[in-house]
Amino acid sequence: MMTGAAMAQTSTAQSPTAAMQATHNILTPERVFADPDINGPKSVGVKLSPDGTLLTWLKPKASNAQVQDLWAVPVKGGEPFLLVDADSLSSENKELSEAEKSRRERMRVSARGVVAYEWSENSQSILLPLDGDIYLVDRATKKISRLTETPGDEVDAKLSPKGGAVAFVRDQTLYLKDLKSGVETQLTPKGEGTTTYATAEFIAEEELARHTGYWWSPLATQIVYQKTDESGVAVAQRVEIGGEGVKIVDQRYPFAGKPNAIVELYVKTIGNDAPVKVDLGSNPDFYLARVNWAKDGKTFYVQRLSRDQHRLDLLQVDPATGATKTILSETSDTWVELNDNFRPLSDGSFIWSSERDGNNHFYYYGADGKLIRQVTHGDWPVDKLADINEKTGELYFEASKDTPIEHGLYKVSFRKAGEPVAITAPGGWWTTSVSGGGAAFIGSYSDPTTPPQSALYDGSGKRLRWIEENKLDASHPYYAYKDTYSAPEFGELTAADGEKLEYYLLKPRNFDPSKKYPVIVSIYGGPASATVKKTWVAASNRLFQEAGFIVFSLDNRGTPGRSVKFGRAIYKKFGQPDIDDQIMGAKWLQSLPYVDGAHIGIMGWSQGGFVTLMAMTAKDTPFAAGAAGAPPTQWELYDTAYTERYMSTPQANPEGYAASDVLNRIDNLKPGALLLMHGMADDNVQLANSTRVMAALQKKGVPFELMLFPGERHGLKGNERNLQRFRLQLDFFTRKLKPKA
Repeated sequence: MMTGAAMAQTSTAQSPTAAMQATHNILTPERVFADPDINGPKSVGVKLSPDGTLLTWLKPKASNAQVQDLWAVPVKGGEPFLLVDADSLSSENKELSEAEKSRRERMRVSARGVVAYEWSENSQSILLPLDGDIYLVDRATKKISRLTETPGDEVDAKLSPKGGAVAFVRDQTLYLKDLKSGVETQLTPKGEGTTTYATAEFIAEEELARHTGYWWSPLATQIVYQKTDESGVAVAQRVEIGGEGVKIVDQRYPFAGKPNAIVELYVKTIGNDAPVKVDLGSNPDFYLARVNWAKDGKTFYVQRLSRDQHRLDLLQVDPATGATKTILSETSDTWVELNDNFRPLSDGSFIWSSERDGNNHFYYYGADGKLIRQVTHGDWPVDKLADINEKTGELYFEASKDTPIEHGLYKVSFRKAGEPVAITAPGGWWTTSVSGGGAAFIGSYSDPTTPPQSALYDGSGKRLRWIEENKLDASHPYYAYKDTYSAPEFGELTAADGEKLEYYLLKPRNFDPSKKYPVIVSIYGGPASATVKKTWVAASNRLFQEAGFIVFSLDNRGTPGRSVKFGRAIYKKFGQPDIDDQIMGAKWLQSLPYVDGAHIGIMGWSQGGFVTLMAMTAKDTPFAAGAAGAPPTQWELYDTAYTERYMSTPQANPEGYAASDVLNRIDNLKPGALLLMHGMADDNVQLANSTRVMAALQKKGVPFELMLFPGERHGLKGNERNLQRFRLQLDFFTRKLKPKA
């Protein structure tokens, strides 16, 4: 295994302090992966108290960005203050349960300390789950009370809507604790073995963006919970290799084409021993996608997704009997895209979004499930339903309306025809949290010259106060480098089918158009994420600019945020149109007078690792070197919901699976051109995806470079490991793409 010596300019490790005192305006890996964060202070999980008077958020410590504290600031003036110091409650030596580790991995939570919190409905207290225990913070006194202290971890804690109790999952079982009496009650049967209660199954968390398995009714009198039986799911013996030893984990992993967990749904009335089973149909092979209560608590709704994901049914449920009726169905000959845009209204009508006209748009339905009107129209997709004002009939939503590379907040009437009105200014990327029926919103914004900042705004978009201004002034960690590196250049290429593909290009420091430069193509390339956005540039990309590389990224067909036609081009064809687009992008780069066309590299992680390997093994590939991290290399080895959504099953699409298997084209890989990386405890893209590539290349006598990360799961955590990884990649691409160096 190669250790990857760093390139000459960074070959001697420096402490973060020494690195910051080094050459003033040249970024080094040591500075990028050090504290304080080079991007400046950031706010995570910002919330407005229900009474609208206090803002709260999670803020990484300046001394250690991996630990988060809870901060607050009054809306109407005053300085921000520390509400909960994580160090007073948290310990880095705390060993979390496997359930909590898995939950955090599925939610992509890598920080420690305060990672979640919830306001009480009366704004007087804050529920604080932390390191497997539950605390309650009194707003007035700032006193912190510990609610649980047991050997097991309390997971997914939620206050009741009336604030008098807290529910949580411990040891696969749902419990309720009365906050006044302190009495704890077991709400579900005892979970054990392969049976769990009130917890989202692996596939729901990883692929359906559902991270809970129970739902309080609005009146706090009932809880809907799921029962999960994993006995039919295949056991994958996963070897977790860490720095201190090895352990074998028997993980229930639903491989593509194989059985899923069986999920049932029950309604529990508080104080009643007999739960009511919900009728979800006679076919148990489906996905429980979403559960939403009606505002009056008299009914609730279930979104049931068929196993092939061609049909999504909206079921209305009677909590008293568990009886259901289908009030709406969406169908597709590829897949139905899930979202969180369903919103029941007070009179029983509801808002829904659908891609039925070729783009995702909002629709307004009556309580009987009959369409009243289509709310938004046009050759652009809506993204997130942010809030609704039932009194004015206005719907607030996020979208990339005018261009796929910008994102903003809009409002539109759902009761009468009209065009959306932009609330946020164009030019960059906004994410929002709207409250009070559009009365105010928390807005986070960045663009290529503005680091991420957050503020509170009124309904018209007027800023009321900063949360984290993160101003790029002389006190900002990035200020010394702000004029050193060029901003990205954005543009479009045209795919073979006429679709426009967005790209950005970063030129090296001290760019000279008369010279030729090597290129690194940085990609993800899958349907879960786009990379070409008008956002703040990742400092890690600046490292490649500093090292004399052009950095290029292209969103190929199949990436999200575009039309149905654009997204569905990869259906049953992973490794085909997506790779064609990346190769077209590389050939376009070769046509540029300042590009060294013989030295173009490509890199990516997860699906980006797959795209990297497929691009590197294409016949007559234009890529001279590639760094693939945690790549799926055979889609039969990945999970059901993700893989079957885009590829159908191995049984129904054997040709597509064969065409997307890296080993079936491994003979095209150039000797010495690959750097392969993988976490040795990866429970998502399991290590077998990479070991099969290692074995095949060794059998063929083809040299490659390898870096394995002991103890790491799907994403690398912490400055130290990421510093090592980027030193490794800089060294690899310097040797492969700069032969004279």
